[in-house]
Amino acid sequence: MVIYVLDDEPIALRGAIKTIKEVVPDSEITGFGRAKAALEHAAQTKEQPDVVFSDIEMPGISGLEFAVKFKTLCPDSKIIFVTAYSQYALEAFRLHVHGYILKPITAERVKEELEHALKDKAAKDAELDQDTGKEKGRVIGNDSGRNVGGDTGRAANYIAGPNADKNGRQLRAQCFGYFEVFWKGEPLMFGRRQTKELLAYLVDRKGTSCTSEQIAAALWEDEDNMKNLKARIRILISDLRQTLAKIGQDDLIIRRSGQIAIRREGIDCDYYRMLEGDMDAVNAYRGEYMVQYSWAEMTAGLLAFEINSIM
Repeated sequence: MVIYVLDDEPIALRGAIKTIKEVVPDSEITGFGRAKAALEHAAQTKEQPDVVFSDIEMPGISGLEFAVKFKTLCPDSKIIFVTAYSQYALEAFRLHVHGYILKPITAERVKEELEHALKDKAAKDAELDQDTGKEKGRVIGNDSGRNVGGDTGRAANYIAGPNADKNGRQLRAQCFGYFEVFWKGEPLMFGRRQTKELLAYLVDRKGTSCTSEQIAAALWEDEDNMKNLKARIRILISDLRQTLAKIGQDDLIIRRSGQIAIRREGIDCDYYRMLEGDMDAVNAYRGEYMVQYSWAEMTAGLLAFEINSIM
């Protein structure tokens, strides 16, 4: 197992590597004192670590920003945040998500989080030879310079959020990869292809209202007959309402003063949960967002590059 550990405090970094080594003695652990060093190392070596333990507050970049950037480089890596601030952990517990460890880390908590992070890879990992030797941990990018011992078929990867009931019956939107919508665990069927695209656009807007002109610019960027486009938009909105009404979810749509939006709280969405720091959603992100829609490239780009360049 290949593991990265990030912490800008040398003592905390050495302690984390030592504890993780106790839990997985055969792992290859690399320590980093800066997020930039970890990103550069992954980009240059093409190494794909199984797990990344990262301090949630690194110099010059937030934990979520680092996670998005790193997942773009290494989509299969699982990220676990380590924090000295209890409010992060308390918020995580409220959301019933994994992916956070409160400092000082313990072997018990490392084992729990590793089991959760790697459970969906267990079958694959069982077939691989993980005996790569007991290499000493090494530290890269620490200012101290000291070494430390030590396709629409993607729906199956979707993980329901904490607001879904036990049977997964809440309306769910998958934004990572291809955009898909589920009701009671099954794909929601749309009578018109662009009705689904309209819903995708409203989800992308994250609950903010939009005008017919904005919708037209996104869905028909090469057409300019606004009168005809507005008529087509009215048809799509009506079709979307009817589709949602069939499952009792027509109140998801908000119409006000000629504008339209969705009730963000009415839909369980991987994109929304990632923005809220849900680590299951963060780890589900593989660098792709609503890939079938060209207008979604802006959000996809923001997810990868909206942070200040640290490369």
